[in-house]
Amino acid sequence: MSVPDRYVVVGNPIQHSKSPDIHARFARQTDQHLVYERLLAPLEGFSSTMQAFVAGGGKGANVTVPFKVDAYHYATALTERAQAAGAVNTLKMEGATILGDNTDGVGLVTDIEQNARVSLAGKRILLLGAGGAARGVILPLLTERPAELIIANRTFSKAAELARHFSQLGSVVQACEFSAIDRPFDVIINATSASLAAEVPPVPAVAFAGQSLAYDMMYAKEPTPFLQFALRQGAGIRDGLGMLVEQAAESFFLWRGVRPDTSPVYQELSSIL
Repeated sequence: MSVPDRYVVVGNPIQHSKSPDIHARFARQTDQHLVYERLLAPLEGFSSTMQAFVAGGGKGANVTVPFKVDAYHYATALTERAQAAGAVNTLKMEGATILGDNTDGVGLVTDIEQNARVSLAGKRILLLGAGGAARGVILPLLTERPAELIIANRTFSKAAELARHFSQLGSVVQACEFSAIDRPFDVIINATSASLAAEVPPVPAVAFAGQSLAYDMMYAKEPTPFLQFALRQGAGIRDGLGMLVEQAAESFFLWRGVRPDTSPVYQELSSIL
């Protein structure tokens, strides 16, 4: 039997990653001959770790914290969405070329539109945070042609800088301070790290309306504090598990040319969280 193609998820720490569970299910479902493992890289050793992986015949990698910017610089070619994000979460080895892509944003959009069944076209979107997580999803969100995309951040200058960066794609992108939010939005996306610390971003309750969807990029067994706050305002809620599965499916498609069915994988992971 032929040797299976090898893929990894690279990070530090990495043991918590659900990616091997997801891709093992994708491979079985689509009858793909591959192995997918966790790879711990030293904090100052991303490039050397990847060079060894490629030299050993590695075909592709997912990249997680804290190496997405390192992967951006390591790639020899970039997709448009990776260029816009300034970060890479997927690497594909194609001969001498190392293609860098960012599937986070398309994973988010797919989960909202197809799984949560909320269309983003013509909607008012509030994006909380101005770090790498936020930057990685702006271009795919704008592709859906929302009425407006407002970036709110504790440090206003960072939100303003991000808005200026994407303003060439349309005047719908603007920045504001949390204290300046004075009306409801259709979709509120938490791209801050507040949920990691069991905190709630300082977003006013007025941002949520009865028909709003509150989306947290983080996921956990129980709703995050942000989602609990949104629930109390009457909003619908969804966490980032679906985004995780959908971005993985996009990576899998990039590598293998086959698009897996994400629904059963999402259901299985939800049941064992």
